[in-house]
Amino acid sequence: MAQTIVEKIAQAHLTEGPKRPLRAGDFVSVRPSHVMTHDNTSAVMSKFKAIGANKIFDPKQLVFALDHDIQNRDEANLKKYRSIEAFAKEHGIDFYPAGSGIGHQIMVERGYVVPGSFVVASDSHSNMYGALGAIGTPIVRTDAAVVWATGEFWWQIPQSIQVVLEGKLRPGVTGKDVIITLCGLFNHDEVLNAAVQFSGPGVASLSMDARFSIANMSTEWGPLVGWFPVDEVTIEYLRGVHRRVYKQGIERFTEKDIETWIKAPPLADPDASYTACITLDLAEITPHVSGPDTVQVMQTLAAIEKKQIAIQKAYLLSCVNSRVEDLDAAARVLQGKKVAAGVKFYLAAASAWVQQEAERRGFWQTLLEAGAIPLPPGCGPCIGLGAGLLEKGEVGISATNRNFKGRMGSLDAQCYLASPEVVAASAIAGYIAGPYSFADFTPARRFAEFARNGKGSSEKVEILSGFPERVKGRLVFLPQDNLNTDAIFSKDYTYRDDMTPQMMAGVVMQNYDPQFAARAGAGDVIVGGFNFGTGSSREQAVTCLKAKGIPLVIAASFSQTYLRNAYNNGFLCVEVPEFVKRLQTRFSARIAAKEKTIIPNEEVDIDFTSGTITWLGEKFVFPPLGTVTQSLVIAGGAENLVAKRLGLS
Repeated sequence: MAQTIVEKIAQAHLTEGPKRPLRAGDFVSVRPSHVMTHDNTSAVMSKFKAIGANKIFDPKQLVFALDHDIQNRDEANLKKYRSIEAFAKEHGIDFYPAGSGIGHQIMVERGYVVPGSFVVASDSHSNMYGALGAIGTPIVRTDAAVVWATGEFWWQIPQSIQVVLEGKLRPGVTGKDVIITLCGLFNHDEVLNAAVQFSGPGVASLSMDARFSIANMSTEWGPLVGWFPVDEVTIEYLRGVHRRVYKQGIERFTEKDIETWIKAPPLADPDASYTACITLDLAEITPHVSGPDTVQVMQTLAAIEKKQIAIQKAYLLSCVNSRVEDLDAAARVLQGKKVAAGVKFYLAAASAWVQQEAERRGFWQTLLEAGAIPLPPGCGPCIGLGAGLLEKGEVGISATNRNFKGRMGSLDAQCYLASPEVVAASAIAGYIAGPYSFADFTPARRFAEFARNGKGSSEKVEILSGFPERVKGRLVFLPQDNLNTDAIFSKDYTYRDDMTPQMMAGVVMQNYDPQFAARAGAGDVIVGGFNFGTGSSREQAVTCLKAKGIPLVIAASFSQTYLRNAYNNGFLCVEVPEFVKRLQTRFSARIAAKEKTIIPNEEVDIDFTSGTITWLGEKFVFPPLGTVTQSLVIAGGAENLVAKRLGLS
């Protein structure tokens, strides 16, 4: 059976799953090559200890890199940092103190990420590792604690989408412009929770730093993985990593490994199956600007320049755009010029090594002479921490990856995203501007979606003792797409310690439909729309449904964070888009009338032995749930399962 690159890499790291070639939709356990945690290491330590574990399964898997709140010199933060360092020393874990750099940059420049590896981090921008031909994907803190204790974690293999890059970028157009264009051009969840596989002749023309930028900010676009093929550009970068790390007496990979990647790079099978294909001509791309306050809206630089939108702050920092190439490009724009009066221009390298290299080549000094305000290598303003945050009424232009409202400061500020060159040019001009003139042009939108196989599978699933062979329940249809966690369980109750299960059950869906709790009952089967459970990562959006007696949720798709929280709490979620589309058609009039909770007194029958849903005589299929997910549900969640396997309960 032909496999995509994600299926093949997952297969290579498989510890538990189907006894056949893996395919999209399968739930598996995998042993990642590495897991990185940053300032949230302390929270993972707490979960690790709560499980009852006291021994790290494989210390070589773990990397700690302090990078988020490094400007904070309060004793409480310094104490947290000391405890993380002490834990690392006790267990023999690689530790990078504050000032070393952003964790994702540490992972790639210190040789932890290599072609064909599976690398995770408890941070959403783990997609960046895909630039080196690896699977890079985010996990939540519970997952990280589980990896610490057992060396593995559960994962559902995503659908794969090809992004075929043609042509070559023109001078003055960057990798950041590529990902801004993709976010703005394909902004209707076309790639949500998918694995994006970049391919085509245009890839070869992209520098390594450009690939890092694209893979990193693919997080904001929506996929769980942003993968690039291994070619001469990749190999040259890895040779440089090997030389630098080897000088420090460390050999994370060898020259023989490099020769293997040259001769046999990780590749998808030629006849692998994809959900969709996006085609983008790099030669058509011009500089674009995201925002304000969203990456889903973009404007050409030519169009926004005419508006002369005044700025008060500019930012050249973060894990997406503060590498050597980025700093060099900005310095060329700023050479011999000064930051405009009334503008503050904040600068931070992605790592200490990047800053040292920029200093050695002379362009760090150019940036400082132009008026840049240096900050230590780390996240800082990008995550809304430390000096330089946007204040009420201010407008900022940033080379970061997120411009969500309030993320970089005040909710009453505005933030735009652009390439390092545009940020530098805007800092000089005092308004959003670029260093070069380009036509007001946006590339063509070329998107082809392929039909999925809806025939299902003939395989029968072994049902473990304690897991139901089938579930039957009354259909409760919630037709809204993007139903968020605040709608499921309000923020008004999230941080209350006195909420009993009964109290939680009484306020389920309060922000979505105040009548839901009274109308729905134990045993009902909820069917949601697309991207169910989006929004914050609050676990109560799962546990409140368990408290209500809901046996499972069926949806067209789930927020990946919600799905992980669900199974980590032993709660069933089943993705069946064809069933949801059928319900949308059946109840179109009631949906049009804005009925929030549709209860037609019809039964849904879910057969887990065959992965089949039956409703009014119609059948719909879903990927069978094997031993991985069954074990989580039987145990009541990941922490209980780990404790049981370690003999702690």
